[in-house]
Formats: sequence, C-alpha cells, structure tokens
Amino acid sequence: MIRLRPLIAPALLLLGIAGITFAQAEVGRRFGIAPLGRNGRNALQMAAYLGLAWLLSRIFGQLLARLRPQSRPLPKLLGDLVSALLFLTAIVSGILLILGHGAGSALAGSGVVLALFGFAIRNVVADTLSGIALGLEAPFRIGDWVDIEGLGRGRVVEIGWRTTRLLTRDSTYVILPNSQVSRQRIVNYSAPRSEFRAQMEIKLGHATPAAEGADLLHKALREAPLIRQSPAPDVRIQAIEPDGVRYALRYWLGRFDHEWECRDAIWREVDAALRRAGIPLAQPPVALLCAREGGATPGAGMPAGVPVDLR
Repeated sequence: MIRLRPLIAPALLLLGIAGITFAQAEVGRRFGIAPLGRNGRNALQMAAYLGLAWLLSRIFGQLLARLRPQSRPLPKLLGDLVSALLFLTAIVSGILLILGHGAGSALAGSGVVLALFGFAIRNVVADTLSGIALGLEAPFRIGDWVDIEGLGRGRVVEIGWRTTRLLTRDSTYVILPNSQVSRQRIVNYSAPRSEFRAQMEIKLGHATPAAEGADLLHKALREAPLIRQSPAPDVRIQAIEPDGVRYALRYWLGRFDHEWECRDAIWREVDAALRRAGIPLAQPPVALLCAREGGATPGAGMPAGVPVDLR
C-alpha cells in the first residue's frame, strides 16, 4: 500500500502552482492587478516540472520498496538514478521553456538532450546500470568475501554508482568498474553461509602404501588449528601416477580470511608428520638431454638429442 505522507509536500506544491495559475486571471479582473507576464508564467511552469518530478520520484521509491525481494535490501542506487533522471528532465524542459519553446517542444527537446548526454557518458551509464543489476540480483553484499575471476579477490566494502570496492587480505583496495564485474564469474565464499570447504594436494612416492599415506596425512590434518572438526576433515586419493600417489586434503573453514593461516598450519603439521615417519615426497623424473656439441659424440652410444630418464 502506498504511504501518503511522503507525497503530501510535492502534492501541495503542485496544487499551489495550479491554484496560482487558474486564479491569476480572476484576481487580475477583480482587483485590477496585471496578470503574470511571460517570465512569471515560465517560473510557474518550471516549478510545476520540478514538483512533478518530485512527486514521481516519491511514488517510484514506494513502488520499488514494494517490489523488492523480501530477503534483500532495497537497491538505493536504482531509486537515486530514476530521481536524478526525472529532475534532470524537469530542469532541461524548464530551461528550453524559458528560451521560448512551447511545453511540448520543451519536453521533446529535453529527451533529445538527454539522449545525446547519455551517449557522451555511455561508459558511465553502463557502469551505473550494471551497478543497478548487481543491486537487484545481489550476488554479493557488503562484508562478503568474493573472488571475481580475472579481476580481484577480497572482502566487499562498497558497492557504488560506478564501481565496486574490495579490500584484499593484504589491506589494499581493488576498485572495479561495475560493468566489468557483471561480466565475470563471481565466487562468493560468504554465501549461502560463511563456512566453506577448501582442499590442498600433496604427492607421496610409491614407497609409501596409499592407505598408510592417507592415514598419516589425515592424522596431521586433524592436528591443524583453525579448521572445523565438524564436518570432519578427510583425505582422498586423487590418482596413482607414475611418480607417486596424489592425495587431496579436504577441510572446512568458518571464515575465508583464515584460509592463509590455516594452509600454513596444515603444511607445518604435514611436514612434521612426514619427517617423523621418514617418508619423502614424490620425486619427479629428471630428463637429461644428450646434445651434440662441437662435433663430439654422445657417450654410451646414445643418439644425440635423446632424453635419459633418471629416477
């Protein structure tokens, strides 16, 4: 339901202007007062345009509040943009009217001026409209930790008219145009809830049986601080490859900004466990390239340019 209180002031302004316009002729006839001149009429029409823009902006704000999703805040950016366009149209129409154009031609002329102005600032308009879309869809909110593919990763601290500002974990700002943000893949680590699962990978040599390696890594993983014990962390065998067995250490975190500290703690626990057990990491094969230099013949009867696999 539309609330009437915010509409009282602009409605009274329009009623006052209408009353003055229709009463001026009668007042002049009865009391011998000259009617308003051209400048006076133009001033009244300018005030009427502004009053109408004021009234329409209030009505649109209430309609927008009724149409918004229940779980999302009102995108103030959209209401501000519509209000600015309404008042800009009223001002341009009033100026054209003062310059001698009729009311209809003034409105048409204001549309042309706005179109030219919009073309001149099309990049700003694209960023602004993208900001409105981000406000309506709400893929992230203030305080969320996000990763915007190819642009930046950090905590959202501001969603403005043209830009979105992120605060990285290095305490630096990343300011991104909204038009670029809306075109990229966005990963929100704070939605639908703040906790999320991360994983790390490590490869051990074939000298360590896969089950024994997984059990050792799981014990080390459970000793790491900051990770959640419910849901419990686990270790999965990713693949058995020629140079070793690749494991995935999966764990849950309560906050994204703890990720670096948690990874450091996990690697420390894993390193200590491997050293106590005397288990080395997988060693990649070393390729030795036998090349012919200065006419010398490669040793051991091997042809030139053949890689030798040394394990």
